[in-house]
Amino acid sequence: MFNNKGVTMLEKIKNGADAAIDVGIKLISLSIVLQVIFGSQVAFLTGDVIGSILDIVWTLGNAGLAGIIAAGIIWKLLDKDITNELSK
Repeated sequence: MFNNKGVTMLEKIKNGADAAIDVGIKLISLSIVLQVIFGSQVAFLTGDVIGSILDIVWTLGNAGLAGIIAAGIIWKLLDKDITNELSK
């Protein structure tokens, strides 16, 4: 389970997942900025990014307590990632 540097396979997977989430958040942020500036006809965006995010928020809002819990979990996960990124 350990390689020669003492890093476990699980830690490698966790680091890879964290990196993928960071890239995803940055791509979503870039997509939102591009859609705000250029409208919904950005060449490489195939859908309405802002509309999709609003649909997710609307769905969570209509889900009642389960939606509030899900939104809280998402917020906590993203807040942890953002805080870790800013502290680097």
